[in-house]
Amino acid sequence: MAPLEAQESASPAPQPTIDQSTLTPRINVKGERELNFDWPMLKIGTGEYEEGPTGVTVFRFGRKVAGAVDVRGGAPGTVNSDFLNLGYQTPDLDAVVLSGGSWYGLESVTAVDSALKDDGERSGYWNNIGLSVGSIIYDFGDRRLNEIYPDKKLAQAAVRAAQPGLFPLGPHGAGSSAQTGGLFGCNAHSGQGGAFRQVGDVKIAAFTIVNALGVVVDRDGQVVACNKDSGWPEALKATDLVNGLPGSRKPGWTGVDKNGMRKNTTVSLVVTNVKMTPAELKRLAVQVHTSMARGIQPFSTAFDGDVLWAVSTAEVDPLEPGFASVDIATIAGEAMWDAILSSVPEQPFNQAVEGKPRKLSTADLKALAGEYRFSPIASLRISEEGGKLYGEATDRRAIFAIPAGEKRELVPDARGFVVPGRYPMRLTFASDGTLVINPGPWEQRAMRNASQGN
Repeated sequence: MAPLEAQESASPAPQPTIDQSTLTPRINVKGERELNFDWPMLKIGTGEYEEGPTGVTVFRFGRKVAGAVDVRGGAPGTVNSDFLNLGYQTPDLDAVVLSGGSWYGLESVTAVDSALKDDGERSGYWNNIGLSVGSIIYDFGDRRLNEIYPDKKLAQAAVRAAQPGLFPLGPHGAGSSAQTGGLFGCNAHSGQGGAFRQVGDVKIAAFTIVNALGVVVDRDGQVVACNKDSGWPEALKATDLVNGLPGSRKPGWTGVDKNGMRKNTTVSLVVTNVKMTPAELKRLAVQVHTSMARGIQPFSTAFDGDVLWAVSTAEVDPLEPGFASVDIATIAGEAMWDAILSSVPEQPFNQAVEGKPRKLSTADLKALAGEYRFSPIASLRISEEGGKLYGEATDRRAIFAIPAGEKRELVPDARGFVVPGRYPMRLTFASDGTLVINPGPWEQRAMRNASQGN
């Protein structure tokens, strides 16, 4: 995720911040779906701040391994990728770190390195320096109401808890607030995906955080997840969207303006236990990365920052002539497509009114009124007018479908309140003064100002 276009020379006003020292890391949270595999050499740790949500995914190897990288798209954010591009024969790599938080999340990469030194696994001797590499996705903006990022505390807790053979799928780790399909206004929830293959003694694993501008596509060409605009076909194909450009980006789409630029990225890792030369490992990275354009369409745009890391643990000698490195890369490419598909979580129900609306008195509605603060940059004012409930964003940013300075009606139904529109937005109020928007994995919580309410 690269920065936006050059801003005016005047220094921006200081931004309000949140004290991340009060946050509690959630480590190796068990997912509803998980990838299980047998590979003791490869350990994985995930860390999350549910207040974001945002997180980090750490891949730790049992000894130093060889690595390569392929960087694409117009907005990458990486650490130590230049070193891997030198193509040294010696295995130097300890860990690969994938993180949310845009460039702020790169702190996670160096944090893993310092944890290895602090724990005595690596030192200051020139031949025992820890080497972690990593890349980030952009998970701020309109997908959450705060600017929490994966930091040193979270990354070090994740690497220290790394375990073999288990990888949570969907909105976990670095994929906690990932989205796809922004080019077409789909804005579908995404996450992290993984797949594993074994052919004889050969092991291949593929992992990815899918945060692409394009849409995820299955092997039949169907779009897997999209908040469709009204009138779109139920069985939506990627070709429908691509061939329909620029019309498929309308109505309501005004183009990719500079405030929305360079905020999408897919960061991935492919690992094999076969010993490879630097040239073979680099070609593995390039071939698998290229293959991902089948499962994500379009892929590696000017507004993506796609990065793929390739690793060889060198546990198996080079293959016999009948099984070449190109075969490994081809198998890995298919595994990566499976990984892409497995990243897609169950999407929230549409926010249309559900069931018979509850009957709420004016007093009931007035009891919900007040100022609810989600973070230093986002707050929502709830008010009652004429027997209806309204919401208005009162800080410098919108609260999803509720813009700053404009009132939107909150429509009651059997489960709470909704703001009708293309994108899911549901609100539930608790008796303790808590407001939850879109309850579930991506929920945003706020407390009513203590001076307000009953």
